[in-house]
Amino acid sequence: MNTLIGTGVALVTPFKNDMSVDHDALTNIVKYNIDNGTNYLVISGTTGESVTISKQEKQEIISTIKKTNAGRLPLVLGIGGNNTAKVIDEINNTNVSDFAAILSVTPYYSKPTQEGFYQHFKAISKVCPIPIIVYNVPGRTAKNMLPKTTLRLARDFDNIVAVKEAGNNQQQYLELLRDKPKDFLVISGDDDLALGATLAGGSGVISVLGQAFPKDFSRMIQLGIEGKAAEAYQIHKKFMEITKLIFKENNPAGIKAVLENMNLCKDTVRLPLVPATNDLKNLINNYIKQY
Repeated sequence: MNTLIGTGVALVTPFKNDMSVDHDALTNIVKYNIDNGTNYLVISGTTGESVTISKQEKQEIISTIKKTNAGRLPLVLGIGGNNTAKVIDEINNTNVSDFAAILSVTPYYSKPTQEGFYQHFKAISKVCPIPIIVYNVPGRTAKNMLPKTTLRLARDFDNIVAVKEAGNNQQQYLELLRDKPKDFLVISGDDDLALGATLAGGSGVISVLGQAFPKDFSRMIQLGIEGKAAEAYQIHKKFMEITKLIFKENNPAGIKAVLENMNLCKDTVRLPLVPATNDLKNLINNYIKQY
């Protein structure tokens, strides 16, 4: 799965002031990333506010991105949830032929056991016609999928090809990288740990910050893949402050404040999220002026 190596970006869903999807802004963000070195695009993930997007809006968002992308970059589609039957139904009723993979989050709220995680993804694997990236993000789901469960899935199902690991746990990355099957990809979901994980043998990142600074962020990850640590860390150091800032209040409010400063979209988010505070925006704007 070379198409999933490097820098993927978890695209935001831009909204107008009336909370409708801003397809013009979405088009501009996609073009900006295509033109500046992003390797693949991820649609309808956490950063895309997938939980507050309707089915119709999701299809319209997919249509806009596919039209703008015009086959230039691989696309990954988020299809996940805590109702296994519903996830299976969505896969069965979605044309996924134009996608390199689906990104499927571990079940949230329900807090399944490790066996529950396994059986959930086993059921999804049986019906999914394209590769699957399992997405572990315990800070949002309230339950950590342990490396042994991820690797069990990797060994047992050929179409489970990667994990987006976002546990913000360096030790967990190292366990996955040590014990994984040769062709299984460990993709960072933590912008702050992405370079370290890549240098340790990971396959890159699905980034929030990368969509705002695609040229430098993609360059940093590519240097990490090439093992050029000193050069890569020079870029990483430039991103340390802004990485903290965009997650200070909530995601995607922080990254939307950055994108608003760059005139790429408004900072509007749907409830229960709220826009970044003026204090945070001032810090972000000061960073961008100095960048």
